[in-house]
Amino acid sequence: MVVELSKQKNTYERLDKPTKSNWSVLLGAAFLMGSSAIGPGFLTQTAVFTEQLLASFGFVILMSIILDIGVQVNVWRIIAVSKKRGQDIANMVLPGLGYFLAFAVSLGGLAFNIGNIGGAGLGMNVLFGLDVRIGAIITAAVAVGIFLSKEAGVAMDKIARVLGLMMVLMTLFVAFQSNPPVGEAVLRTFAPKTIDVFAIITLVGGTVGGYITFAGGHRLLDAGISGKENLHQVTKSSVSGIIIASIMRIFLFLAVLGVVITGFELDPKNPAASVFEQAAGIVGYKMFGLVLWAAGITSVVGAAYTSVSFLRTLSGKIDRNNTKVIIGFIVVSTIIFVLIGEPVLLLILAGAFNGLILPIALGTLLIAAYKKSIVGDYKHPLWLTIFGGIVFFATAYLAGVTLINQVPKLFS
Repeated sequence: MVVELSKQKNTYERLDKPTKSNWSVLLGAAFLMGSSAIGPGFLTQTAVFTEQLLASFGFVILMSIILDIGVQVNVWRIIAVSKKRGQDIANMVLPGLGYFLAFAVSLGGLAFNIGNIGGAGLGMNVLFGLDVRIGAIITAAVAVGIFLSKEAGVAMDKIARVLGLMMVLMTLFVAFQSNPPVGEAVLRTFAPKTIDVFAIITLVGGTVGGYITFAGGHRLLDAGISGKENLHQVTKSSVSGIIIASIMRIFLFLAVLGVVITGFELDPKNPAASVFEQAAGIVGYKMFGLVLWAAGITSVVGAAYTSVSFLRTLSGKIDRNNTKVIIGFIVVSTIIFVLIGEPVLLLILAGAFNGLILPIALGTLLIAAYKKSIVGDYKHPLWLTIFGGIVFFATAYLAGVTLINQVPKLFS
């Protein structure tokens, strides 16, 4: 797949004046990261927090955007300047750490892929009345078709851009229909009535946690866009990914706010769906189905691609059969969902590991930024290190809380 693209780019060309194809890859990487973050869980999480915090959730979004940018720029820049994937950098910082990181990302990716497949299947159920399992199988077939394409990297970029844009526009339509109190939302974004620190950290983990942290960075590396000479464009692409996910969250926040401010209570079984239906009737409900399917399949593609990218340099056989392994990853996720649904134990394990991935990965890469054996004579900006440090400590705390809460469930 994307290996073919990297073969065409054996030299790292400068992107001071990016070509049309390079812009496509840069934008595709941004949408891959952004749309990977916008999964079924993203929709539910945003709806629930908005119902709890009302207009003050705008402040949570603002703080999470700032912290997300700090994480994403750190990770993508260090991957680009070192010309190495995250797990290889981790192994150079501490031998064996990269193997743990690869295992944690892959396990988390598999578990969340099962949920993403299920979410996409539910989207097709809303759209066409299909059995959720049948919808999941159709979605998996579409995802496999993307990676069977001769230019899978290009196809992946296009799918991420088209579906990502579609989700944003449809959610914007529903936001208009719900008639939210925009003035109040803007005011409380900067002067909140309630500050929920846990919600801020949770949003950061949901947007740039797990495999999502590395999705776009690894995509650019596979496309041959790396090195100090390309850092400006890599940075722009990383920030764009956060902006894409954040625009979607803001529009969904406004849509939910317009509905709940009237006293309407969201359906706890499917809070986001009840927002779309309440705001725009049956048309809104069908639009939710399309948004849910798009969120599911883009996350399936992003999770499979990024999870397997963590295994490539750990095994030559996986590297040589990269596309087949990605397809196998999607197929296995689908089989598990179709046969046993969403396995509770696997999801609990993945949740615990996912909480560890962001602080471990970010902390490791911040250390790597100051190792000449990894980044050469590159000088990492101090403000980025400080930014990254703040997020590291915050997410490390959340990881501890997650482990304490999740591990006992394995024995209950």
